[in-house]
Amino acid sequence: MQLADHPSRRHLAAALDELARTFRGMTAHPDEHNCECHWGSPDELRLLKTPDAELDPDLLRRTWQAADWSHQAAVLRRILPQFARTLVSGEADAVFGPADWARAFRNSGWRKWPADHSGPVWEFLHAWWVSSLTDPETAVPAHEVFVLCAEASHTVTPWLADWAGERGPLSDRRLAEAVAEWEYDLLGDDLPWQAWEYGTEMREELSAWLTDHAAPRLRASGAPAGLLNGIRLLGLTDEDRWTDPQWPGYRY
Repeated sequence: MQLADHPSRRHLAAALDELARTFRGMTAHPDEHNCECHWGSPDELRLLKTPDAELDPDLLRRTWQAADWSHQAAVLRRILPQFARTLVSGEADAVFGPADWARAFRNSGWRKWPADHSGPVWEFLHAWWVSSLTDPETAVPAHEVFVLCAEASHTVTPWLADWAGERGPLSDRRLAEAVAEWEYDLLGDDLPWQAWEYGTEMREELSAWLTDHAAPRLRASGAPAGLLNGIRLLGLTDEDRWTDPQWPGYRY
């Protein structure tokens, strides 16, 4: 199968097209404003009020990064088709991470939008997440896409459900990569990213899922013993964890 025919890649392309159709012609609110000294010029602000005008990468970054828009939802609708393409391509500013990228979604209150607007956003996030698990040439690591999806939606539940449904060598490799990335923080009872809210709930659910679901899956795929030991330790609490003979010696 040619990569261009990969099912998850086709699904993601369709989801991006649907975002473009849904939000075509959207603009920032006519009364929207921002600080000329710290955000940008009046000409740049006018671009946000011009439908479908392409923004240069720096202007796009300053727009999604700003948290002080008066009409956050309208701003996200305006930039979302271009912003989503930038995220998927791996061209989002590398200085920032997925929790930062998710801020624009979170601040917009997109989950409360009408279904004909929120639905395509859900579809895009699910399509990108599944693609990151199954496409060998995904531009953004799966564990980073997971963080963005979790922070954008305030929950890990649907993304873990997707992960449970995607079985295969590549998805298992992504799982091993994520565990290696997250193990240190999770064993210290910290979420591996800076959550805006629901951090404790997300950490507990993620740790439980890794213990119950990921351990047998990684064991069957031949994951390294150290990785499996880290997941085993996640199933222990308090002193049982710190005093375990196979505790890796982490200090917090």
